[in-house]
Amino acid sequence: MTTVSVDLLIIGAGPTGLFAAYYAGFRGHRIAVVDSLPELGGQITAMYPEKQILDVAGFPSVKGRDLVDGLVTQANTAKPEYLLERTALTLETDPDPVDGGVTVGLDDGTTVRAGAMIITAGIGKFSPRPLPAGEDWVGRGLEFFVPSFAPYAGKDVVIVGGGDSAFDWALHLEPIAASVTLVHRRDAFRAHERTVEQVRASSVEIVTKAEVTALHGETVVESVDIEVGGETVNRPCQAVVAALGFVADLGPLQQWGLEVHKRHLCVNPSMQTNLPRVFAAGDITEYAGKVRLIAVGFGEAATAVNNATVAIDPSAKVFPGHSSEGS
Repeated sequence: MTTVSVDLLIIGAGPTGLFAAYYAGFRGHRIAVVDSLPELGGQITAMYPEKQILDVAGFPSVKGRDLVDGLVTQANTAKPEYLLERTALTLETDPDPVDGGVTVGLDDGTTVRAGAMIITAGIGKFSPRPLPAGEDWVGRGLEFFVPSFAPYAGKDVVIVGGGDSAFDWALHLEPIAASVTLVHRRDAFRAHERTVEQVRASSVEIVTKAEVTALHGETVVESVDIEVGGETVNRPCQAVVAALGFVADLGPLQQWGLEVHKRHLCVNPSMQTNLPRVFAAGDITEYAGKVRLIAVGFGEAATAVNNATVAIDPSAKVFPGHSSEGS
């Protein structure tokens, strides 16, 4: 049994959580960061490390992996204690204005005590939607995410899905794969229209009103059956990417007494939840006019940290001045 005592606990090590850690260090806090994933960076690291991100201020275009690297370097200036591959199970809050705080129990038996907490857990835990025909093929040619493009060089790749991930991966794999085929059950797509047009203009074959019905091979995938127009076509394939989205789950957070609206935490303009000393920032939050962008999460993180600082120390100011002042 281990007890960790800090000023501020951050749950979620995605972009918003990492920026919150940096800013908390700027406010002089001792920080712990908890995340259920084994690596920092949240969804970007797990799902989109090679994707070009276009809506972060100051970066006309930045690869997901590079953005995370910069955020980690920035966060490390605050010397946070990272508690990775651990899930927050329980929460107790003490609203006392002087001696109050939060106590969080993790699934490995660790207890974290803090003056306040910021939840930056994004969509919570996520798991990919399965490809019915792909049962038993995961790791043998079937994957749900593409963290690196190199393993697909020279292969015939079939991507199943019609959303942003499917089209992004098709666009990036097209120059290095032997062939890329995108299979979608409808002829309308959820992906951004600009990306759809780029894929249409490439050598990627788009097959609509179709589905992958079977995978074949000895030990790894060697071909797939695609049913389209009532007929089944078998084609060579050494890699299948099932980009069918994922199921999000807030997990134990839903049992903490937090006000939740459609899997998001309701917050006020100070980014405070309905529980004392518990704040939230990033995609997990909900309020009138909410826009779910990384750039918005950065601003919410600073707001949450500054208001949490007052909860930790009532004599502190909400706004400490600019980081560039006095330099």
